[in-house]
Amino acid sequence: MSLQSRPTFGFSGRALALRKRKFLISPRLFYRPETGTKSFGLTLRTMDVTLVRWPADEAKRLKLADRSRPRLLIVDSKAKPPASTDILEDWVRLPVSAADAKARVRRLEARVNELTPHIPFLDSAGAVEYRSARVGLSPLQARLMTPLIDRSDTVANRQTLTQVGWPDGALRPNTLDVHMMRLRRRLESLGLQIRTVRSRGFLLADADSDF
Repeated sequence: MSLQSRPTFGFSGRALALRKRKFLISPRLFYRPETGTKSFGLTLRTMDVTLVRWPADEAKRLKLADRSRPRLLIVDSKAKPPASTDILEDWVRLPVSAADAKARVRRLEARVNELTPHIPFLDSAGAVEYRSARVGLSPLQARLMTPLIDRSDTVANRQTLTQVGWPDGALRPNTLDVHMMRLRRRLESLGLQIRTVRSRGFLLADADSDF
């Protein structure tokens, strides 16, 4: 369903305003908690772009800047935007069309991709993302991915993987190997590879790397 066809229930006041045949986004539609932000048809991970109401949330803006986190400032209609040369910060003024807001978010995401090394990311839903691709994992696979990502390009030993995968210790012989094989197949579409390091453990690496 497009933004234009969505009903406006659930938002009081000027939730959506029609101007020149375009729906505009209100501050309430923009503003969401930092984690799991959803707005104008986009799902924004915390590690990507955070929407910040400005100037009301200046403290949050400064905190994100100190952590080098990308942020899109949602500037109140009568406020003057802050002077900034930080390439991880951009702003839009309310009211703003959904198309314009999406474009600014995409631009910030592109900057992040240019500046940040490609590192696998495991989100709260148990899906792993890598190079703009995403695949869902089972709860067990998500647990096994954690030490692999934490030790990216180094070996995650078998003992660590066993402990995080089966904390109650109920494990049969070769169970770890079977599940690592399934996880390996699951990650192929992302361009990630799990390599077995004999007598030591497993290594998560880019499929095109020399490791």
